[in-house]
Amino acid sequence: MGRVTSDTTATDAAAHAAPEPARQPPVWQRRLRRFGYPAAPPADVRTRLAPAFPTSGGRLWAVFGAGPDASARLARWSGWGGPLLVALFAGVLRFWNLGSPRKVIFDETYYPKDAWSLLQYGYEGTWAKNANDALVAHPPQILLSPEHSYVVHPPMGKWLIAVGEWALGMNPFGWRFMVALLGTLSVLLVCRIGRRLMRSTALGCLAGTLLAVDGLHFVMSRTALLDLIVMFWVVAAFGCLLVDRDRTRARLATALPVSPDGVARPDGAVGDRLRLGWRPWRIAAGLCLGLASATKWNGLYFLAAFALMSFLWDVAARRTAGARRPFRSALRRDVLAAFGSTVVVALATYLASWTGWIATKGGYYRDWATTPEGRAAGWTWLPDWLRSLWHYQTEVYAFHTGLTTPHTYQSNPWSWLVLGRPVSYFYEDPKFGQDGCTAAEGCAREVLALGTPLLWWASCFALLYVLYRWLFKRDWRAGAIACGVAAGYLPWFLYQERTIFLFYAVVFVPFLCLALAMMIGALIGPPGATERRRTVGAVGAGVLVLLIIWNFIYFYPLYTGLPIPKSAWHHRMWFDSWV
Repeated sequence: MGRVTSDTTATDAAAHAAPEPARQPPVWQRRLRRFGYPAAPPADVRTRLAPAFPTSGGRLWAVFGAGPDASARLARWSGWGGPLLVALFAGVLRFWNLGSPRKVIFDETYYPKDAWSLLQYGYEGTWAKNANDALVAHPPQILLSPEHSYVVHPPMGKWLIAVGEWALGMNPFGWRFMVALLGTLSVLLVCRIGRRLMRSTALGCLAGTLLAVDGLHFVMSRTALLDLIVMFWVVAAFGCLLVDRDRTRARLATALPVSPDGVARPDGAVGDRLRLGWRPWRIAAGLCLGLASATKWNGLYFLAAFALMSFLWDVAARRTAGARRPFRSALRRDVLAAFGSTVVVALATYLASWTGWIATKGGYYRDWATTPEGRAAGWTWLPDWLRSLWHYQTEVYAFHTGLTTPHTYQSNPWSWLVLGRPVSYFYEDPKFGQDGCTAAEGCAREVLALGTPLLWWASCFALLYVLYRWLFKRDWRAGAIACGVAAGYLPWFLYQERTIFLFYAVVFVPFLCLALAMMIGALIGPPGATERRRTVGAVGAGVLVLLIIWNFIYFYPLYTGLPIPKSAWHHRMWFDSWV
């Protein structure tokens, strides 16, 4: 667990000091007791700080004929075995026929080509106008020149795409490989995160399964765009912060004094003054948030939201441990280290992602600082590369905030959760006998960035549920999920005039799946509920999950560009705005 240090002197007198007077419950609870409200039994402080993970008795495996010893082993292995099986399922879906369509679809016209240019020059070069057709020709041609081009996204995501191109070639399978891999790994992460968050392997695997069969996540995992890469690093950062929270609270619990009857009690000295020492998982979260921001700038919203969330977790932990002034104590003991672990680490990571541009001389604006305009701008005591990079960032910011060019598939964030306007990445209408079309009426082939409708619509109710749990039940888990959704969704409302698209929402889809898994867990019922209540809840939950899976299967041809009869395509256009 690591060494715990404190700036207080641990003495026998302090360890055996008289217990602090019991805190009175809030006024609203005391009033409710007049009407028969039962007070919750006081829990051991160590249990409140670091609750043990429920152990499985292996009854599920016994149903399938496993013996007691085998059932116990399978129950222990399920913590990793279940998530790995779900990830394997997601991987098969995503890698199957990954190179189809053998086209440069939608914004693949930018990022795979930029990625290949980074491999060649360290910066983004210029491609010929017919480069897309040349890349998928037989034989393919790479029409790239070293003349720099203006790009408006940081390079980290493109470097990751370049790994697949370096290993597998400049072809659709190669440039989609790393995105598909990260999409698969994100399913594994969500399974493990859900397990830790909800203290249930089954609900964790359910959250991962829901993510595996979400249409938007699926399409984005099979397309070489940047948004799914941002999502992966955001989910990884969230998982790191969860581990850091558990370990930090365990340190506090270990440091608390224990009464003669073996019960840990709150202690003001521990809660207010304990230094929590080295926190590598929070540094890892800062690294992941830096990688997210170095892929697309909307990762910065998650950096701000998650840093604040982690600090508030520290405040709550110190309050539970007995701190008299938990907010002030967290400010004094934790906030500086938290800022360094998240913000400073993230900014350093962002800067490091530009190494290729810095180390070469051909990138866009690379020599701006040496021009008359750059010399007149001041700050000449800074390195030229740093001033040039800063100027580049300001120009990119102006581009993003001023992007108002109309687009056929743009949408307002108000419509995202109900899937008002999906984005068509690819469309062809082959005739009978062409490209696998077997329908006399002709066929349609489309790759449509559309979330699985039943999953998204059910998630709208799940979001209301987690908000209720957070606001009225003070459930920190619901608050954490709501924070993930808010950081990925709410900032887009600030840009009502900007050209934005539904597929930006992929970054918070994992949190929608966690919210839905939490609601389904509540639908099944708590462990102490009656057998009838649990049975009815399990049947209802099972029906909902099966309907979501069926819905994914129904839209699968639109996610993969499979040829289907024109009439079948029209049947899947449930709303006019989907066309």
